[in-house]
Amino acid sequence: MISLASDMTDRKGQHARGWLFYDAECEFCTGIARLLVGPMKRRDLALAPLQDPRVGMLLGLSPAELRRAIRFVLADGKHYVGADAVLAVARELWWARPLVWLAKFPGMLELMGVGYRWVAERRRCPAEHCSSDEGASSI
Repeated sequence: MISLASDMTDRKGQHARGWLFYDAECEFCTGIARLLVGPMKRRDLALAPLQDPRVGMLLGLSPAELRRAIRFVLADGKHYVGADAVLAVARELWWARPLVWLAKFPGMLELMGVGYRWVAERRRCPAEHCSSDEGASSI
C-alpha cells in the first residue's frame, strides 16, 4: 500500500504530520478550511481537497465515498472520519480542545456524531453534485 503521508508530502512539496481532507465543492467546508489553514500549518498539519485524484486512490475510496465526510489522516496512518476527524483536529489546536473535553461526558460523543451528520446533510453544494434523493452529505 502507498503511504498517504509520504506520497502527499513528496508531490506537494510539504512535509506534514497529518492532512485534513475537505470537500472543496462545499462552500461551508472551504470556509472552515480557510480558517484552519494558519493554525494547522503552525502545528505542522496540512489541508487538501478530497477532490485531489490521489486522495481516493491512496485511501481506496470512490469519489462519492470521499465526499461523505471530512477525513483527517496522520503520518503514522491513523485515519479519522466525520465527527471523529473534527475531534482529532481539535486535539491539535489548543483553542478547540474544549470539544475534546466535552466529548468525554457520557453521551456527548454520540451527540456530536448526530450533530455532525445533521450539519453534513444540510450543507450547501452545487446542484449538479447533490440530487434531492441523495442529499448533501459531507463536510
